[in-house]
Amino acid sequence: MQKRYLIINADDFGMCRSANEAIFELFETGGIVSSTIMMPCPEAKAAVQFAVDHPQYAIGVHLTMTNEWGERWPWGPLTDGASLRTPEGRMWPENEDFEAHCDYDEAIAEVRAQIELAEKMGMHPTQIDNHMGSLYGMNGRYLMLPKVFAVCRDMKYPFRMCTTPEDEFCPDGVSLKLYRFFCRFCGVLSKLYNVPTPDYLILTDQVKSLKGLETYEQFRDAFLDFHGKIPAGITETFIHPALPTEELQNITGTWQRRGWEYEMMKDPVTHQYFKDKGIELISYRELVQMKGK
Repeated sequence: MQKRYLIINADDFGMCRSANEAIFELFETGGIVSSTIMMPCPEAKAAVQFAVDHPQYAIGVHLTMTNEWGERWPWGPLTDGASLRTPEGRMWPENEDFEAHCDYDEAIAEVRAQIELAEKMGMHPTQIDNHMGSLYGMNGRYLMLPKVFAVCRDMKYPFRMCTTPEDEFCPDGVSLKLYRFFCRFCGVLSKLYNVPTPDYLILTDQVKSLKGLETYEQFRDAFLDFHGKIPAGITETFIHPALPTEELQNITGTWQRRGWEYEMMKDPVTHQYFKDKGIELISYRELVQMKGK
């Protein structure tokens, strides 16, 4: 029987100090093995410096095209692309806004700029992924995803994507037919551009059983139960661990869940569960070794 591998990626590294402090600790205590940095964000510099100082950790770039918190926690693009900015100079708040306004060339220039800035600062990213799925082209910008795959090919990075449909992982509100087509389309792109990707992707924010829970223990147990059923091969899921500080509470209404995700990756119960299930927690370094470039 083929082995089961799971990448639990800590998204939103560099977003704020609360996220940074949590991710610093989780790396240093072995709670996580994978994370990605939001390069346009206020605390990205500290996150990149951590990656430079700790090359043993698998840390990549979380391509960021949206700023969902607006005035509460603002940031803008690294490039001068006018189509990527709101009238206030911030990135667009939602994927639909970004896709409605963005110019392909300006969007891809921003993609390259975010990766190149990390490299220029001395970081060697292990992977590339995308904040909020803004580059997936789900709202009509169908050529965006192939263009992102081409960047990953040119810059020689693996990319977070799913190439094999697993009906249980179909996002809430997306038709099963569309989900299956999207996975197979991404499988074609992965082979065409020779970009390593996971087999499966769980959009954790869309898992119904993880919503509306009242306690940390309920959340942890629901997360483990869902992810304990992954199929053979390489699956990626993502979390947003952060310290539940006043800073975080002022930024996002999801502060409690982010705090629970931080606690969950510190919890010995979590790591023992995956061991007992025979699921190995890996990073993109192991993915590239298994799948090649």
